Amino acid sequence: MESSDQTSTAELMGRYVSSELGYKVPKEGWRICLAHEFKEKRKPFQAKDVSLSNIMEHVGLGIRYLIWWYKKTQVEKKAPFIDMFRALPLRQIYGAPLGGIGGGTITRGWRGEFCRWQLNPGMYHYKTVMVNQFTVCLRRGGQTVYQQVLSVEHPPALQGWNWGFCGEYAFYHALYPRAWTVYHLPGQNVTLTCRQVSPIIPHDYKDSSLPVGVFVWDVENKNDYDLDVSIMFTLLNGSGHKDDKGGGHWNEPFHLEKEGEAVSGVLLHHCTPTNPYTLCMAAREQSGREVSYQTAFSPKGTCSALWTDLISDGRLDSPTGSSPPTQKGEKVAAALVAKCLVSAHGHNSLEMSLTWDMPLIQFGSRERKHSRRYTRYFGSEGNAAPELSLYALTHYRDWEKAIEEWQRPVLQDSSLPSWYKSALFNELYFVADGGTVWVELPEDADVSGGLRSNEGGLPAQPPVVKEYGRFAYLEGQEYRMYNTYDVHFYASFALIMLWPKLALSLQYDIAGSVVQSDPTERLVLMSGRHSAVKTRNVVPHDIGDPDDEPWTRVNAYQIHDTADWKDLNLKFVLQVYRDFHLTQDSQYLSDMWPVCQAVMESEMKFDRDGDGLIENSGYADQTYDGWAVTGPSAYCGGLWLASVCMMCKMARVLGSEDVYLRYRDVLDRGSAAFDKLLWNGQYYNYDSSGRCLSNSVMSDQCAGHWFLRASGLGEGEFQAFPQQKIQSALKSVFDLNVMKFASGQMGAVNGMRPEGVPDRSSVQSDEVWVGVVYGLAATMIHEGMVEEGLRTAEGCYKTVWERLGMAFQTPEAYCEKGIYRSLAYMRPLSIWAMQLALENRTARTKHAQKDEGAQEIPDQNEHAQEELNH
Repeated sequence: MESSDQTSTAELMGRYVSSELGYKVPKEGWRICLAHEFKEKRKPFQAKDVSLSNIMEHVGLGIRYLIWWYKKTQVEKKAPFIDMFRALPLRQIYGAPLGGIGGGTITRGWRGEFCRWQLNPGMYHYKTVMVNQFTVCLRRGGQTVYQQVLSVEHPPALQGWNWGFCGEYAFYHALYPRAWTVYHLPGQNVTLTCRQVSPIIPHDYKDSSLPVGVFVWDVENKNDYDLDVSIMFTLLNGSGHKDDKGGGHWNEPFHLEKEGEAVSGVLLHHCTPTNPYTLCMAAREQSGREVSYQTAFSPKGTCSALWTDLISDGRLDSPTGSSPPTQKGEKVAAALVAKCLVSAHGHNSLEMSLTWDMPLIQFGSRERKHSRRYTRYFGSEGNAAPELSLYALTHYRDWEKAIEEWQRPVLQDSSLPSWYKSALFNELYFVADGGTVWVELPEDADVSGGLRSNEGGLPAQPPVVKEYGRFAYLEGQEYRMYNTYDVHFYASFALIMLWPKLALSLQYDIAGSVVQSDPTERLVLMSGRHSAVKTRNVVPHDIGDPDDEPWTRVNAYQIHDTADWKDLNLKFVLQVYRDFHLTQDSQYLSDMWPVCQAVMESEMKFDRDGDGLIENSGYADQTYDGWAVTGPSAYCGGLWLASVCMMCKMARVLGSEDVYLRYRDVLDRGSAAFDKLLWNGQYYNYDSSGRCLSNSVMSDQCAGHWFLRASGLGEGEFQAFPQQKIQSALKSVFDLNVMKFASGQMGAVNGMRPEGVPDRSSVQSDEVWVGVVYGLAATMIHEGMVEEGLRTAEGCYKTVWERLGMAFQTPEAYCEKGIYRSLAYMRPLSIWAMQLALENRTARTKHAQKDEGAQEIPDQNEHAQEELNH
């Protein structure tokens, strides 16, 4: 695998002509030359890509969706939560996002451009703002010898600047939450390394919430003479959105000293009627470093005056006073310069930051204001940007130390391939950049759903929610629904392993919505019927659209009736015990237990034959909502049995012997029925209908067993599936869905026929779902198929990150050729399930060695496991 890693990295770096590798850039991560061009160009899946057979089968859905889409976009003038007619085109440009969790994000592309903005909660703006750049100025003996915008672009505007840095002399390296860009300045014998740092720190619930990013510029001078080096940061007041020209925006310089530290910079006040914010560019003032600025300049025209100002002496004029508010139709920008002396054959560094302060947020309905998490520490007055900048510039080294300690066990594990180390950390970008919101719980809030704990419900303000706030992230940047639960089922491993308090907080919100009901009738697009928005004792599909009011009106999704979402209830039960197993939070388990009982009771009605196994009708479940199924299925039936098994375990933990006996009986009968109806000698059939396609091989058929293993179950008393049958099924999936699909190079296709061709019966069966593949790989690892698991997941990483150019926008799905679906999706966070499986194997091996009296072998993952258990 190492040779494969080296080959793929060499392709991405093939056009890099310098031998310079930058200042302390790590070996592991995703690396690409700025001159690289991806050869394959794919298109997004749209309505026109539906096959004729599927069109005929779902013609009613298509017509109803078209009417709904027209009303939403043309009458209500809103963006639909899923837009099948205007899917995002693929732009192969994105890099690691800036910012912590829940305060908004700003993404820099791997070529250095500021190109994706999520400042308003959950709403994305894709615009490259060309004025947002870093420029280097080199001076020797009082004369400027080199001045260059560090961008490979040649924009039509700003012609007074020196554009077109040669991309063959630069590369980008990402190991989230940090990234490095290395520029070897042609002919100057100088190398710049820009290190980008965001405060994404596991088990940290303060600094991880901050809307800040730090840029550290390391300068290496390999000449025989000293150089004065200036880095200029230019920034637009806005994000390239039309409101940049709305008028009333203004800039002002600032200087802040506190406890012996000082920063200076410019505040860019963006004064919109809803969700106003302040951008702040700042530099740290230290001995031997000089900070200067230009408060305001117009980004129109050539902007030659700013360029000349810098080239004349390596600094800017630094005028006093604020700029006047912009007139309607005008834009305004600002510039900041940090300067230092770099001795011959020496090294020096400059530190700059970018912060944004939008403390109070309103969603699309504008019904109420929410306080972002970071306001607990920096206030909600909208004047925190200077303090945030000072804090970031004086604490980022502590962040980096914590990040390095967290990542070190994985990075130093020689048994793991390099691609996995890159994937594990870089896929984590979605925790911050998934339209994520993290807000304080108001004093008068009630998350219980109105059912008091003494009535079998929940506390109005559970301590974990009160202390750690409310957390929500989107299903995807294109699928705009918060906390989509069937997808969170996969993604949740990242949260429960790294920020477990946020995972539990989310679960309390979901539990509170379970007991709620909303009898309001609305059209169900799939069936054409009208049904209630929310049924009691049914887990909601999601908690709302950011263009409306999340947490208040659940279920933005209206493709299916909520009563059809059988798998959501099961996934709730599975996550409840998994979370308890990993946190040992007994209060959480006690609070969730009555909710688990309620949702399982609501599932019992689907056991129509009384054999302990629930049936499906119409569609397999919410996750695979385009794949028709009749009778019990491998996926939903497997989730059901795993849920019943966990109910037995929870009953034992809580001392409810009568409940244990009841579910034990269901489990015994259901397991027998599952084997009888679905096992074919090699794997579990897709469903039990006996149709011509019912024996398709589903890649996700062992999802229930996966969660049992991840929860320390799946053996002995708490076993739902025979181990030899699970291993046989996984081998069938590997042989067929992985190795006979795309020559084993693209992961696992959702459905495969036994004869070795993809199942094309639906729009989803012949897709590869990246997050499902990572979960499948985790299941293989749990069962000792480590090499097969890594090989399976490797295909997805290399397809997405190295072949298709989808870095930091991993999609929900792609097909073997031509198309992809839903860029920047939640589910691939499930790669952390692979890490859990690897850590569990390490722990089991270590335990076995200890039991056998063997000499204990140091475990590189021990610290990570201790943190997880904590």
